[in-house]
Amino acid sequence: MEDYGSFEKVGALGQPLPTENVQTTTQAGDIVLYQGNQIVLFYGSNSWSYTRLGKVEDLTGWQEALGSGGITAVFSLDS
Repeated sequence: MEDYGSFEKVGALGQPLPTENVQTTTQAGDIVLYQGNQIVLFYGSNSWSYTRLGKVEDLTGWQEALGSGGITAVFSLDS
């Protein structure tokens, strides 16, 4: 994932996902889908049309973990 605009990390997905885009003002910790094929992790705020995927509730160390350059993020679903 690469830094974009000094408020989010953006990474391309291997395939598009279904969207339910809604005009949203994001906050730190929000995880959204952008244009159906990019996942975005916010450490700042932005207003755009996104599909909300989730939110990190405990932001302790969030911005430090995302850092200032590119990162690798791993997502998994618990059943």
